[in-house]
Amino acid sequence: MSMALLMQILPFVVILGVFYLFLILPEKKRRKKYEGMLDSLKVNDEVLTRGGIIGKIITIKDDYVVVESGPERARLKLSKQGISTVLTEEESK
Repeated sequence: MSMALLMQILPFVVILGVFYLFLILPEKKRRKKYEGMLDSLKVNDEVLTRGGIIGKIITIKDDYVVVESGPERARLKLSKQGISTVLTEEESK
């Protein structure tokens, strides 16, 4: 391989490396943390859905949860992927 060809390819390799470090790697970390949070869901956890609904988990099945919300205790059946975060005691008040 000639030196000129190597100097033409090198910038592309560097750009791919930067993309991997700053875009792909952090996204993998976030996804792993999110999937860990979904796997650790349990009954009576206070959760925030992607739609902005705050409620308490009543039932957990394989790929969905039943969340109870509001003063009328409305029950919603949601996909686990619809859960955004698990709220701590301080966040839910």
